[in-house]
Amino acid sequence: MPFYHYIVRYIADAKCINTIDGVYLSEKKNLQYKNPKYACEVLKRLKKRYQRDMKTSLNFSDPWELLVATILSAQAKDKQVNKVTKVLFKKYRRIKDFSVMKPAELYKYTKSIGLYRNKTKNIIKTAKELHRKFDDKVPMRMEELTKLSGVGRKTANVVLSNAYNINEGMAIDTHCITVSNRLRMVETKNPVLIERQLMKLIKKEDWNNATHLFIALGRDACTARKKYCERCVLQDICPSSVIK
Repeated sequence: MPFYHYIVRYIADAKCINTIDGVYLSEKKNLQYKNPKYACEVLKRLKKRYQRDMKTSLNFSDPWELLVATILSAQAKDKQVNKVTKVLFKKYRRIKDFSVMKPAELYKYTKSIGLYRNKTKNIIKTAKELHRKFDDKVPMRMEELTKLSGVGRKTANVVLSNAYNINEGMAIDTHCITVSNRLRMVETKNPVLIERQLMKLIKKEDWNNATHLFIALGRDACTARKKYCERCVLQDICPSSVIK
């Protein structure tokens, strides 16, 4: 293999560009999809179609409830989480209440959720940390939230944007990964890199909206298993569309 081919491969690897059948995708080929105008048109159409879905489907009445629900929602259905929290929050509301709980007490409510043991322990640890360090309040800063037990950047973004209306980043879930890649706005499955790229293409005031809109599209017409391009509002501008 000529030396310059190794150089091209090294650059591609460094930029986390995906491969198809061993061939590196060309950034230039998909450059038209990596610009703010394209992103703006995508969001414009999605807003018209999914306007009612531009909010989290998790039920909550305060930042703490949303934090608990978001921790529970990892690799779980929001509908099931809502069933659990509806009963849970009727009996336990305050952060202090959770901080003195034993895991076995909380298991009774969370056992229908996947990975419930680890999530339960993180909720109790987080409650203790908030009670001890933050006067029973959920912080409004990314760096403080991500120091809490079981709280990563995605969870922190959900809480900041939906509970406090603070757009500090974008919550990237599996739907966002699928949709953004099919739209060629990104070419990686890495959530951190996807968030960085989308934040460059999308206006800050739309970061939270974009997350919800991509989730709505991913649940409706652009599922991970199958594309339903015939009912997608982006069928004529999406490079992955089978409708020509």
